[in-house]
Amino acid sequence: MRLPLWLKLTWTLWLLVWAPLYWHQYGAQNFLFFCDLGNILIDLGLWLESPLIFSWQACSLLVFQSLYIIDLLAAFVTRHHPIGGTEYMFDAHIPLLVRLLSLFHLVTPPLLLWLIARLGYDYRGWKLAALATWIVVLINYFWRPGDDVNFARGLFFREQHTFPGWFYLLLYFTLVPALVYWPTHRFLLWFSQRFEKRRATI
Repeated sequence: MRLPLWLKLTWTLWLLVWAPLYWHQYGAQNFLFFCDLGNILIDLGLWLESPLIFSWQACSLLVFQSLYIIDLLAAFVTRHHPIGGTEYMFDAHIPLLVRLLSLFHLVTPPLLLWLIARLGYDYRGWKLAALATWIVVLINYFWRPGDDVNFARGLFFREQHTFPGWFYLLLYFTLVPALVYWPTHRFLLWFSQRFEKRRATI
């Protein structure tokens, strides 16, 4: 066993609390947000001890969740959202417990980096991230489009009307893998190599 049992049990138990409360508050479509889907996949990865799953989720989540953290911390200090996307964390109409459960965004990036440092990086991760984006965002585009899950209809939960829908999706499917997943992939290759010799001696 390369990963501690307490981590696997803790993440699973937290998931069992988080998922029903999120479902009740936001509905089923919310679990197709990359960050929420990532929680489930990370749990699977923990039990399987799968570098591929962790690499996939790191390529998919590191940039966006880091931006989330920056926006949340900035808003907490200055009451201003420089990026956007965390306004709901300050919405008193949402139960406090549900908002506190969203603090998993603060944990996910360092956890994924630690897991990759421990198990290694699978170079196929960015390809899986791109494939999952093409599938999930296409579902988001047609299923409950008013929720604009993963910005499938437009940025920052506002449907865009600048381009035809098909062209917006084409840009999405091209630019996100090229400008987010691929650079993250290159970073993770470098990051993993720093720990490769250390892993070999364990």
